Amino acid sequence: WDLAKFTRVSKNIGSSMKSVGEVMSIGRSFEEAFQKALRMVDENVNGFDPYIKPVNEEELKVPTDKRMYFLASALKAGYTIDRLYELTKIDRWFLEKMKNIINYMTHLESRNSENMTTEELLGAKQIGFSDKQIAVAIKSTDLAVRKQRSETGVLPFVKQIDTVAGEWPASTNYLYLTYNATTHDIDYPGGYTIVVGSGVYRIGSSVEFDWCAVGCLRELRRLGRNTIMINCNPETVSTDYDMCDRLYFEEISFEVVMDIYNLENPEGII
Repeated sequence: WDLAKFTRVSKNIGSSMKSVGEVMSIGRSFEEAFQKALRMVDENVNGFDPYIKPVNEEELKVPTDKRMYFLASALKAGYTIDRLYELTKIDRWFLEKMKNIINYMTHLESRNSENMTTEELLGAKQIGFSDKQIAVAIKSTDLAVRKQRSETGVLPFVKQIDTVAGEWPASTNYLYLTYNATTHDIDYPGGYTIVVGSGVYRIGSSVEFDWCAVGCLRELRRLGRNTIMINCNPETVSTDYDMCDRLYFEEISFEVVMDIYNLENPEGII
């Protein structure tokens, strides 16, 4: 939804297509996947943030590309699930999950960097909070949160995407990070080269930039290097599973790329 480039355009979701790109976010809980996706779409957003938009009932009635932020502010202001269901007609299951995120954020805001426990930090990561998001809530910095995470062992685990829905054991090179796990699905021999993809398509930045990443992967392969792709866009060529040796379907942010870098211990990153 790159509507900032057009004046006088209606932001309502209807039968005409307005989306210019898409992201795919994978987690082991709805909250985790939902918050990841919000950050993938817009790198300036920390997640399900109640402070981006004011409370506005009129905005809640109409589906737009920013409605989730009006929802967040309404939940923070104490609106009940039933009232929000009346206004939005979004299934209560989703509203409950969104409420979980806001409740946890309110809890974090009563903490600071001195008294936040390891359990609280892990709990935040399990429902999709980024280091930056936690830092804003506890009035700290994302690097301080990262340092606390590495010191206390609150680190993500890498899981393979099951492409056959459990029909038989599947081993794929489709990977994602989650905090809702206790083991890695793969091992880390090192020696890979990481290529960071260009993320979500926008007007003026789409498949031609992705093709640069594909060219890079192909050349590395020709040189006999093992490759890793980090990207979150399911409609690109670079996220085809046979393009690289390992494909991380993840948000492109310092936190996540650094987590993958530390796990993989690669020869280089492009």
